[in-house]
Amino acid sequence: MARVALDALHRGERARVTVLLTRNAMRRRLLDIGLTPGTWVVCELKSPSGDPAAYRIRGALIALRRADAAQVLVEPEGTRSNPNERKKVAYGDRRHGKNRAGG
Repeated sequence: MARVALDALHRGERARVTVLLTRNAMRRRLLDIGLTPGTWVVCELKSPSGDPAAYRIRGALIALRRADAAQVLVEPEGTRSNPNERKKVAYGDRRHGKNRAGG
């Protein structure tokens, strides 16, 4: 099981929340917006600097600062069933310099 911090997700990546490392008021806030262990989260948008980022959590779009997102550990989709699975490339196979159109 490969855990990473929520702020490490790239745009479009999906992950399941595993652990909240925060305490007190911030922990309560994250729990209140639905960031509970087992919840799926999708990184929807990131500012050019990467801070803040917007995440889809239980149907709502929530912006989190990088420091707060770093306190949430997630397991990216696909890591549990097959940790050796290669990430799919959206626009062709970059290893061979080919695109979907065959060029």
